[in-house]
Amino acid sequence: MVEYDKRGGTPSLDLLLTFLEIYRAGSLSAAAQRLGVTQPAVTGQLARLEEQVGERLFLRTHKGVTPTQRAAVLASRIGVHVDGLRGALAPEGAEPVLGGTVRVGGAAELMTLRVMPVLADLGRRGVHVQVTLGLADDLLSQLASGALDLVVSAVRPAHGGVLAMPLVDEEFLLVAAPALAHTVDAERLAADPPAALAHLPLVAYADELPIVRRYWRSEFGRRPANPVAMVVPDLRAVLAAVVAGAGVSVLPRYIAAPALAAGDIVQLHHPEAAPLNTLYLAVRRGAPVGPALAALRDRLQRAARDWNGL
Repeated sequence: MVEYDKRGGTPSLDLLLTFLEIYRAGSLSAAAQRLGVTQPAVTGQLARLEEQVGERLFLRTHKGVTPTQRAAVLASRIGVHVDGLRGALAPEGAEPVLGGTVRVGGAAELMTLRVMPVLADLGRRGVHVQVTLGLADDLLSQLASGALDLVVSAVRPAHGGVLAMPLVDEEFLLVAAPALAHTVDAERLAADPPAALAHLPLVAYADELPIVRRYWRSEFGRRPANPVAMVVPDLRAVLAAVVAGAGVSVLPRYIAAPALAAGDIVQLHHPEAAPLNTLYLAVRRGAPVGPALAALRDRLQRAARDWNGL
């Protein structure tokens, strides 16, 4: 149980709620904004709580406040309970306000086109969302170190401190602008695809051609020998280059679908079973899962069922 100074009595729910907002926001002004009160009111409530607890909970800095060890222990003990009480007091039928901060990482394309609507919904429930965009390996390292709470990863985590759950499979397509597609001989493509495609320049996501190379090896049993016309580390930019006729590439269906529907690109190759890559929800093993993180994880899993395999 939490021990309190006998002079102060038991803190009220309002004081604990204010404390949690300061702890999660990292500043008195941000906590005041979230609570809809003035900063002096937040300062006064914190002073009352520190008096009741019998010691300081935060150290003031030029960037905000830094929690003491006592504050970290207190937050871990009361966070779930205060969030639960706040939810129970919400109007019947209304989704409870969650509060708190969730730090999420993922690839820029997937986060922009698929994950952001889920994060926006979470934001409407009072959650402060911090998004980090980057490559899977870098993001998973940040997750393992505690800098992130959840990563949507295109790579299965190998780190022992990370727990991963399959989210959805993304399907990959070999695509080109119609003008380039017309340069491919259909009979030769059916008989010897690598040879039929060898004259086409590639637009790649990275110098190592990770997505294109995987497709060639999976479907054709070899590495691509094609010249590389362009390397751009954003799949949306890869699509734009393909539409403009810079070359051919391999893209997830969810990236290529609008351009396919518009006729701006065509699918060059139609395998019996399209190559798939599993996306994972990764969290830090053993880390506490608060209401906001639990809600995000559940909502992503529900949303992924409607992504039609991406």
